[in-house]
Amino acid sequence: MNQMNALSRFRSSWSHFSDGVRDRWAAAPGWQRWAVYILLIIGALLLPSESLAPIMSPYSDWASVLFFPIGTFVVLAIGLNVVVGQAGLLDLGFVAFYAVGGYAMGLLGTRLGWNFWEILVVGILICALSGVVLGAPTLRLRGDYLAIVTLGFGEIIRITARNTDEIGGPNGIRGIPHPPSIEGFELFGIQVFKYGVLDPRPYYYMLVALAVIVIILVKRWEKSRVGRAWAAIREDEDAAEVMGVPTFRFKMLAFAIGASIGGAMGVVWAAKVISINPNDFLFLLSATILAAVVMGGAGNLPGVMLGAFIVAWLPERFRGLQEYRMLIFGAVLVALMIFKPEGLLPSRQRKAELKGGTGGMGSLGAEVPGPETKADVIEGADK
Repeated sequence: MNQMNALSRFRSSWSHFSDGVRDRWAAAPGWQRWAVYILLIIGALLLPSESLAPIMSPYSDWASVLFFPIGTFVVLAIGLNVVVGQAGLLDLGFVAFYAVGGYAMGLLGTRLGWNFWEILVVGILICALSGVVLGAPTLRLRGDYLAIVTLGFGEIIRITARNTDEIGGPNGIRGIPHPPSIEGFELFGIQVFKYGVLDPRPYYYMLVALAVIVIILVKRWEKSRVGRAWAAIREDEDAAEVMGVPTFRFKMLAFAIGASIGGAMGVVWAAKVISINPNDFLFLLSATILAAVVMGGAGNLPGVMLGAFIVAWLPERFRGLQEYRMLIFGAVLVALMIFKPEGLLPSRQRKAELKGGTGGMGSLGAEVPGPETKADVIEGADK
């Protein structure tokens, strides 16, 4: 009982601290916010520095790790957060859209000889259409039923790719073209638009630009009428529908937006690795990205990005420990879920939903009270 009370006090003090930081940030003038944003972008561009490699990734090439898995996981988590964190729809097949983007890059680049930038636009549109195709017959479902259907969709895409010889079958697609290079543009002594096999940094800078664009768009949606509709659907879909919110339309939009972000990342990743096969798109990737969203704080963009960074970085940081690195990684995840079940940086809405028993994911698990609710019940019983 004493341990539970101490844990409850720790959560309460951390909650007050984080709320104070958010209040100060909300009251900050616009120029201060833009200054912080610019400093964050500059910091992201400086991350591939060799001086950080011995600390951050002593057993792997740090610039390569920044592109994959760290940068890739961050962008995918932002896309999945639209579906899971903002609209409250549990998607276990998000890797399917990543695969569709990768195969779009592979097929259009090798068979038709299209330019990377043309394929990026077409890949985003194809993945958005894939989200609509998946959502149209399935978004009438809710909770774990929807999760099972999306899981099946992800496996269908992978198995279809493996069994279709016209798109490479189990061997996949090789010889995918790189983005067109532009000579003469240097940043910190690096040719930032010279794309090849050896230097991963130009791809990382492209990934930073993609992440900035995606973040701006997602935040605009979140603060708009669309974001308010997603929040209403996540909290109580029946009440939202009674109040006149066209829930099916907005859920479809969430799926399409999340799918297009996943597809864009698939196109960029395929252009970097130049060879893909169905084993690159296993269910484990969907589960890992979902864990990053939940651990970081579903619905809160900075928390989701932090969760994706930790989930991607920890196994690489302890790669030298061989099989024990996954044991350490699992132990860290378990500890975080015990001490911060609402996520590292949860939104205030998510904390309120977790306290009410919904866990911040709509009706999924709504009958299970959150840890703070349990503590309150036990404390009331003792009195």
